[in-house]
Amino acid sequence: MSKEVLKVDHVSMKFNLMEKKVDNFKEYVIKLLKNELRYQEFLALKDISFTVNQGERLGILGLNGAGKSTLLKIIAGVLKASEGNLSIKGKIVPLLELGAGFDRQYTGAENIYLYGAVLGYPKEFIKEKFDEIVEFSELGEFIHVPVKNYSSGMKARLGFSIATIMDPEILILDEVLSVGDAKFRKKSEGRILSMFDQGITVLFVSHSIEQVRRICNRAIILDKGKLVADGPVAEICDLYEEKYIGKEKVKPKKKKKKAKPVIAETDVELSKE
Repeated sequence: MSKEVLKVDHVSMKFNLMEKKVDNFKEYVIKLLKNELRYQEFLALKDISFTVNQGERLGILGLNGAGKSTLLKIIAGVLKASEGNLSIKGKIVPLLELGAGFDRQYTGAENIYLYGAVLGYPKEFIKEKFDEIVEFSELGEFIHVPVKNYSSGMKARLGFSIATIMDPEILILDEVLSVGDAKFRKKSEGRILSMFDQGITVLFVSHSIEQVRRICNRAIILDKGKLVADGPVAEICDLYEEKYIGKEKVKPKKKKKKAKPVIAETDVELSKE
């Protein structure tokens, strides 16, 4: 039997949303002292429970606002759940927002060491992998340019290259395979697929149903913060397409009637002559 590496046990996440917009800190303090701050409670996740075994590749499906990213952030340790328990066995590498941990003033090379340190890897290990990271990112001489001058695609390529060169036991991917140009997306997906042979567990969020079908062997559906389906990837993807996306029927095009040729009076007169 496969070893259980992740257990999400009755997890809920509550946010307090301010009813009225506060434009600055001074206004916030005044309203706080006057007891005029009012909040609305919003449940982003509602009593979520599931387990993931080692080597499973779990796709998480749902429309915008379903709670997918919130769930991944709780598992990654970015957010703390309001209720419930979380059990994780293994080293997690989260790819939630590629390049989010970069310092804009530092060069790409300097950020490799910084980002690697944030992920918990020693300097010697990062130095050993440095050339491989640069080669995969395809940044070339731009690796010595400050990140503030990078495009969003360049930052994403560098972030992906750093995170996937490491040795994670649990890999969290939130829409990261949709960044960059078509060539790099294909290359990124190839690297993820090659990691599966090492028995890596993957949690994958994507709006691309085809990507979920290719990468995952199991999937769940979140709907307004609730877990509504869990099962084999093909079955769950079919259900998601049917219930949430829908397949529009293409109406056959009506054949246009050919217009009858109009003979001008001048032509008639000429033909008579």
